[in-house]
Amino acid sequence: MISGAAAAASVLARSSAGPLAGPMPGREIAAAPLPRPDTQTIRDAALDPQLLRKALAAIDRHAKSIRHRDRIAIVDFSAPSSEPRLHFLDVESGRASRLLVAHGSGSDPHHTGYAERFSNAPGSDASSEGAFVTGDYYVGKHGRSQRLAGLDPTNDHAMERAIVIHGAWYANEDMIAVHGKLGRSQGCFAVGETCLKATFDHLGTGRLLYAARA
Repeated sequence: MISGAAAAASVLARSSAGPLAGPMPGREIAAAPLPRPDTQTIRDAALDPQLLRKALAAIDRHAKSIRHRDRIAIVDFSAPSSEPRLHFLDVESGRASRLLVAHGSGSDPHHTGYAERFSNAPGSDASSEGAFVTGDYYVGKHGRSQRLAGLDPTNDHAMERAIVIHGAWYANEDMIAVHGKLGRSQGCFAVGETCLKATFDHLGTGRLLYAARA
């Protein structure tokens, strides 16, 4: 099995030369379409290479938990909530896309649009940095949602805190035109309501979501 470090070297080398080729270990047969908007190649994706390296290195650390390596998601918390900073990478096809995603109110207490601090503590309403693995789906107070398990000491209370992926009106694109930024979650990765199905279809279960500042 190819390690995350080897995969990182391959991704970075190929992304500088063109679209990626060849399957990654543990891929599922059915390929999901990339969430839109802003679909492009990994080579042209507005993603910090160092952040990509960190995300792929996390696959090595958590190889037993991350079953599928064909598609990953990376949240760049260096960017404001007004920018599409949830990056979806399809390692097999070499395609990338990105969407808006909200951060927690505890990370942005003055509602500037920037995540200023992070916490793993229950009740903090803050976003957490680190590697997550996507879990099962359920219907809760935010409608259809997907559980996340935190794999690092910086986010290992994610299940206890009910940190999930869900859709929210305050993460819709029209919030940018009115307020210049998205609303805030209680630490969850909230995406626009019309983007939720595509997000779920792309990630599935047993895949990496990595969140950090570049």
